[in-house]
Amino acid sequence: MFTGIIEAVGQIVKMTRKGEDIALTVDSGKLDLSDVTLGDSIATNGVCLTVVALTGKGYVADLSLETLNCTAFSHYKVGQAVNLEKAMLASSRFGGHMVSGHVDGVAHVVSRAPLGRAIEFWLEAPAHLAKYLAEKGSVTVDGISLTINAVDGPRFKLTIVPHTLQETSIESMDVGFSVNIEVDLVARYLERILMGERAAISTKDTGLTLEKLADFGFIK
Repeated sequence: MFTGIIEAVGQIVKMTRKGEDIALTVDSGKLDLSDVTLGDSIATNGVCLTVVALTGKGYVADLSLETLNCTAFSHYKVGQAVNLEKAMLASSRFGGHMVSGHVDGVAHVVSRAPLGRAIEFWLEAPAHLAKYLAEKGSVTVDGISLTINAVDGPRFKLTIVPHTLQETSIESMDVGFSVNIEVDLVARYLERILMGERAAISTKDTGLTLEKLADFGFIK
């Protein structure tokens, strides 16, 4: 579990293809790795990755085909800046919001404009994630816990203050840039709860019968 408060900005130094997977080597910059051991989790641009090796200057983690298909990592190259956060401790200050490190999809920057000392971004999320985006709600963008300032269909607005611009990689985002997003964890679970008994119906089961409708209370 993470909070979305970035601890350091690292850099990808190597991407080694291993069949359909990739071994990712990250220079962790100022991130303190003194308490990190093999098997620990580090959110890397919002993706929860398992440390499989320590290099002295950073760590190595494996990117599975599933991760490559579901995140913006498939577009990354050596030299890419990445936001880093170690898994939170029970004693950690909870400064952001609940972040699982399980990316829901890839959004794209559609506009960028200065707003005083801040920068205003509009991003477009995949259509199926629009229902989870709420004005003044939370969203994780490349691992950063951010507040949504406005929504318009699948598009949402972010106003990034100078401190966040300085401490993360977000200032490098430009129009067309792909980012990992994770919607609010509570919204995701709430949707499932509100389905009630319908949640027990398999989406792979196409054999709808009167008995099944009766079992779930649709007919009496």
